[in-house]
Amino acid sequence: MDHSKLIQKIEELSLNALPAIQTQIYDGWVIRFADGYTKRANSITPIYTSNENVKKKILNCEQLYFAKNDKAVYKMTPQAKPINLDRVLEESGYVLKGTTSVQVLNLAETESPNETNVIKYDHLHDDWFHDFCLLSNINDHDQTILKKMLGNIIPQTCFMLLTDEGGTVTACGLGVLEDKYIGLYNIITHENFRNQGNGAILIRNLLHWGKENGAKNAYLQVIETNEPALCLYGKMGFEEKYKYWYRIKTKE
Repeated sequence: MDHSKLIQKIEELSLNALPAIQTQIYDGWVIRFADGYTKRANSITPIYTSNENVKKKILNCEQLYFAKNDKAVYKMTPQAKPINLDRVLEESGYVLKGTTSVQVLNLAETESPNETNVIKYDHLHDDWFHDFCLLSNINDHDQTILKKMLGNIIPQTCFMLLTDEGGTVTACGLGVLEDKYIGLYNIITHENFRNQGNGAILIRNLLHWGKENGAKNAYLQVIETNEPALCLYGKMGFEEKYKYWYRIKTKE
C-alpha cells in the first residue's frame, strides 16, 4: 500500500475506533463533537477532497465549534485536503500542538505471549471501564461521555485487563479490529506497577488476540514527547509511518 493510501486507511480506522457523539460531513471534512472530551473526538479531520473555498469553510467550522463553547481543532496529517490547509490555518491564527507518531507493526512474526492473568471482554464491560477510569483519573463528566463513545464502537473489540497474582489490575487497554488491522487504544499501566514489563505483556496479548482474529498489522498513536512509550514500541518492532498534529484556535 502506498504512503498516501496508508495514511487515509489508518485515519479512517481511527475514526471508527473512537466514535464521536455527533458527526457531520462537510465537503470532504469529517467534523466531530464529543462534549469536549479529547481533541481527537472534538476535531475536524480533513482527509477527503475539498471543493469549496477553504477560508470560507474554516470560518463556517469555527462557528460550529464556538457555538458550543469549544475550541476549533483540526487533526492534520501530510495528506490533509486541500494541500495548503496547514499554512492557511497557521495564517488564520491556529496554533500547532500535540504532534503524534503513528506507528505500524506487521504481525507475521510476533510471538505468542503468556496469557496468565489476562481478562478479556468482547464488549465494553463495567469492570474494565471502572479500572480504566481509575488508572486514567477520568472525572465523572468525562466518564459519561467516554462510556457512550466506547459503547458505540462498531468494529470487533477486545477490552483487556492484566492483573497480578493477587488480582490487582496492573494494566488495561483496548484493541479495535477492522479490515485486518488492530488498533491499540487506551493503554495504561497502574502507577505502582510501571517499569516492570506490564505494558509490554498487555500489548503482546492484545496483538495476539488481533492475530487470532485475522489481523495482519497493528497500529498505534503515541505523542512524540512520550519517550518511555516510544522506546517500548520501538523494542516491540513498531515503526513510524507518519505524524499527525493539531491546529487549534480558541474563541476570542
